[in-house]
Amino acid sequence: MKVAICGAGISGLALAHRMHAHGWDVVVLERAPGPREQGYMIDFFGPGFDAAEAMGLLPALRERAHPIDEATYVDAAGRTTGRLTFARFATAEKGRLLSLLRSELETALREQLPDAVELRFGAGVADVRDGSDGVDLGLGDGTRVAADLLVGADGIHSTVRRLVFGEDRRFLRYLGFHTAAFQFHDPVAEEATRHRVCLTDTPQRQMGIYGLGGGRVVTFTVHRTPDPTLPADARAAVREEYGSLGWLVPRALAACPPPSEVFYDQVAQIEVPRWSRGRVTLLGDACAAVSLLAGQGASLGVGGAYVLAEELAAAPTLEAGLERYERTWRPITTDRQEAGRRAARWFLPASQRQVRLRRAALKLSRIPGLDRAIVRTVAGNRTPVVAQLAHR
Repeated sequence: MKVAICGAGISGLALAHRMHAHGWDVVVLERAPGPREQGYMIDFFGPGFDAAEAMGLLPALRERAHPIDEATYVDAAGRTTGRLTFARFATAEKGRLLSLLRSELETALREQLPDAVELRFGAGVADVRDGSDGVDLGLGDGTRVAADLLVGADGIHSTVRRLVFGEDRRFLRYLGFHTAAFQFHDPVAEEATRHRVCLTDTPQRQMGIYGLGGGRVVTFTVHRTPDPTLPADARAAVREEYGSLGWLVPRALAACPPPSEVFYDQVAQIEVPRWSRGRVTLLGDACAAVSLLAGQGASLGVGGAYVLAEELAAAPTLEAGLERYERTWRPITTDRQEAGRRAARWFLPASQRQVRLRRAALKLSRIPGLDRAIVRTVAGNRTPVVAQLAHR
């Protein structure tokens, strides 16, 4: 059996690992000409952590993890207005938590791929012919690929979803924010934010900055806007939107790289009524993006890939495996999507009054008992699904 995976991101690479382990021939098709380095820092825990452990990938991930002590909110002068220690999250997750750049998580997954997995960059899917005995894919370079199963793991703007399930507008729920991320070199900013995620304590727009060591700094931004339309020039848009912020923000904006090196997108969720059609199925953000407001997108991508591979391996038919995958995994992604929509009310305050309310909430979070409740609200409930499948 052969699977074609569209998308060499976190979900697609994780699926390639597990499908190969179950004896499938695997080809991964990625429309980008090469690996992408953009992206922000993530906290990797939950079902993805469990899946990475089951697949033997944790050592490679630990090598790339960054030590983060706390998330610190700062005012325009850099004074601390509130903080959350990462030790609370680590304790709640029993130490099963890693802080990684999205790009470095992808790199680790890519470097650990078995040699037998075919990885093709610059291979965008142009058309899909789904038949009773297989799927035939036309690529942008005019070549074709035949497979028994096609998995669209190509993100929130999935080409596979558009070609097989319909236009994006039907499935995209815009949450009212734009986000961006980029890296730059600045020893001063790096030293000021080393081992901390530093966030501007501001309404309407926020920049987060954290030092990676060696003068390297990574930043992410998020701002409120009713218009989902993406700008033509990401760097110009970021500089214009965040130019009024103080502290280290002017240094970050001055060092912002060219638009091609800036990750920029709308904050949205994807809701597809059915994840599979014939011999085509969707995975990760392509079918159930939870958004950065919910967190755990990377974890759900790895966890979902593991569940899909395990259900296909255990089912008597391809169709039964796809049905079991969705039945098992959809409730978990739906729960995190709902959490993301709830978080939209407090993730980025809309007014200075709401900023003050958040500061008060952060002070209350130091009270024993309340701190654990707040951490659990952010992290969500643990799901044993991956562990159950791993020991089935």
